[in-house]
Amino acid sequence: MIKKGIILSGGFGTRMSPLTKAVNKQLLPLYDKPLIYYPLSVLMLAGIKNILIIVNKGQLQQFKKILPEKNNLGIQIKYKEQEKPKGLPEAFIIGEKFIGEENVALILGDNFFYGQNLSKLLFECAKLKNGAKIILHGVQNPELFGVAKINKKNKKILKIIEKPKKYVSNQAITGLYFFDKKVVNYAKRLKPSKRGELEIIDLINQYKKNNRLKAEFIGRGGAWLDTGSINDYYKTSAFVQAVENRQGLKIACIEEIAFLNGWIKKKEINNQIKFYGNCEYSNYLRKLIK
Repeated sequence: MIKKGIILSGGFGTRMSPLTKAVNKQLLPLYDKPLIYYPLSVLMLAGIKNILIIVNKGQLQQFKKILPEKNNLGIQIKYKEQEKPKGLPEAFIIGEKFIGEENVALILGDNFFYGQNLSKLLFECAKLKNGAKIILHGVQNPELFGVAKINKKNKKILKIIEKPKKYVSNQAITGLYFFDKKVVNYAKRLKPSKRGELEIIDLINQYKKNNRLKAEFIGRGGAWLDTGSINDYYKTSAFVQAVENRQGLKIACIEEIAFLNGWIKKKEINNQIKFYGNCEYSNYLRKLIK
């Protein structure tokens, strides 16, 4: 089982400026919770309890206010600061000591996942022993994403292309990846692209060349949303609001996940209620332990 996960929460969030001039995008509210709760919940649903959060230099204390290293979630949280964004694979170079000799999952801090069978999918991915696994989801505008061309018979990945000008596939590569321990060395060998960054597509292709790349699909019953722009951000927030109000259940309630996994008990839930204060989120936690 993969026991370690990284949340990449750096970047300048320029597409959401001026909102992100003073506050990191991952700390902005996505409906009733900070955005960072959503990728964190994905790693927790995969059974991952040892988590590294990579943040911009100078923003560390902002994150620690909402997700302290000593927490009531039954998980280990560590932080690393990033001087400036140099591409997604840099996360593995920054997190080299954290990763050590173990396999690791990476999720982008602005990605949102939802689905009835999501937990089952994540557990299967976390069983990775060798190679890499990417998560794919069908989209209407594949020219805006990195996409994977798949052999429909055996689901083998034939080709990976970043933002194709001509239609290749509608299966977009989401911001959730599972890698074996070789990922650090692979990341170190990468050369910056024309835009001066290390590219995740180049890293994934290293595994493909070695025939060590597999794919999983979210499927029609699930949702993957990128909250990178203002419009997408508020569409995702509206989606969360609609689902939660209809079902009476919360998406990405990290305390609930920890409680149901047996990582924490009622005492820790009560500590979190005191931490949050008198709010609807606390009311939900009270119902959880009644």
